[in-house]
Amino acid sequence: MEAKKVSDSKTVQHRIVMPPDINGFGRLFGGQLLAWIDEVAGATARRHCGRDATTVAIDNTYFKSGVYLNDIVVLIGRITHVGTTSMEVRIDTYREDSEGKRYPINRAYFVMVCMGKDDKPMRVPGLILENDGERMEWETAVKRRELRLLRRQEGF
Repeated sequence: MEAKKVSDSKTVQHRIVMPPDINGFGRLFGGQLLAWIDEVAGATARRHCGRDATTVAIDNTYFKSGVYLNDIVVLIGRITHVGTTSMEVRIDTYREDSEGKRYPINRAYFVMVCMGKDDKPMRVPGLILENDGERMEWETAVKRRELRLLRRQEGF
């Protein structure tokens, strides 16, 4: 199995916020945004491992600002870390104005597991880190993994 670069699986998705996506406060419903983020995480993981992947954990999602009707939402997913059968995917979400300027609205980290035809986890390709930013993401992903393992031991 050949290792892949971060750029090989980068995924970008654009959405226009429509009336069914709006909550009672006139903003994008957070659950809808999480569904879109999960889709991008799944597509990014699938592009890396070449198979279906399932969400195992969601870490560190924080809503920075609101999104409104007719706004364009841009979601960008990239692999930050791989284990034996799992991948961490970072998804950055932006509101894009009519001039193309982007404003951050969310960053989330998802842990995805590659699934074989028998619905059992299977090995994923390694990750080639090409720059300091990607190496820094890998190092912080290791810390997030350690925290997830600690939380699991504590019963969370």
